Amino acid sequence: MPTNSDPLPITPFPAAPGLIWAFDLDAAGAHPTERCEEKADGFRWLHLSLAHQGTASWINRQETLPEDVRELLLASDNHQRALVDRGVVGCVLHDFERDFEQRSTEVGAIRMALTPTMMITARLHPIRSADNVRNRLTHGRRIEEPSDALDLLVTTIAEGLSAEVRDLSGEVQRAEDAFLNDVDAPTARGLITIRRRLAQLHRMLDGMSTVFRRLEEDEELPEALLPTVEKLSQRLQSLDADVEGVQRQLRQLREEIDTQVDQRTNQNLYILSIMTALLLPATFVTGLFGMNTGGLPWAQTPHGTFLATLLACAAAGATYLLLRWMGFMRR
Repeated sequence: MPTNSDPLPITPFPAAPGLIWAFDLDAAGAHPTERCEEKADGFRWLHLSLAHQGTASWINRQETLPEDVRELLLASDNHQRALVDRGVVGCVLHDFERDFEQRSTEVGAIRMALTPTMMITARLHPIRSADNVRNRLTHGRRIEEPSDALDLLVTTIAEGLSAEVRDLSGEVQRAEDAFLNDVDAPTARGLITIRRRLAQLHRMLDGMSTVFRRLEEDEELPEALLPTVEKLSQRLQSLDADVEGVQRQLRQLREEIDTQVDQRTNQNLYILSIMTALLLPATFVTGLFGMNTGGLPWAQTPHGTFLATLLACAAAGATYLLLRWMGFMRR
């Protein structure tokens, strides 16, 4: 018998993953589950938190995942990429992080591994699309094949980005209307935020489009996934084209604002130049009579100041007529 001084036997328990939500999926719908180790009868979707200490250990124990796919799920870098190994597809895709207090503009990464019987998604920080996928599965979205899971995930990400594009397009149109109506007209500096957001969306969509184009060309991609990958690739490219269209619209608006600012500057410089030219002869006359030297005309005349003033005005008037005759008085 063990005594009080003997150490208690230690039973090794594998670390549990940081499971956020999970569903067993079949023709009848989605069934929430908390089981990770047991095999599912149908298709299973697991969404994991990479911030949990047990997630890395659990992923490394999954023999159905090739080593390269496991490394992709646990890697520290977040650049978008994809690989196919032994029929398992692994991807890193970008989406906006979720913020409970305000609309987040931080870009996060969602990692996925797709096998014939399971979809694993993992993230370090909360991601918008993960919540939307969960809501759709809860409300009856059916997943019968791996291609359905891939389509649901990427379509959800694309719809979120599409909503961002529509919002930014609306902001550009409102700014354009304000500019044309000259009511609270925008400035080039005021459009920097929209420009920054559009550039951010373009980089995200361009990266995802590149990922799916490479998947199309990958000879190891399961044939059953090819139509879905092609469809998603076309959708992402179309959405990226929409972003570029809004960018062109914004660029044109910025050019019009810059042109208007240049015109106003030129107008002010023109008026200043005319005023300088008109006052120059008068300034010469006043300077001449202010030299206090002998022999100045009208120095002893009672109305000398009045006559000098008339001379200065006459010089300015003559300058005005000369400039008008030469065509400078066009405005």
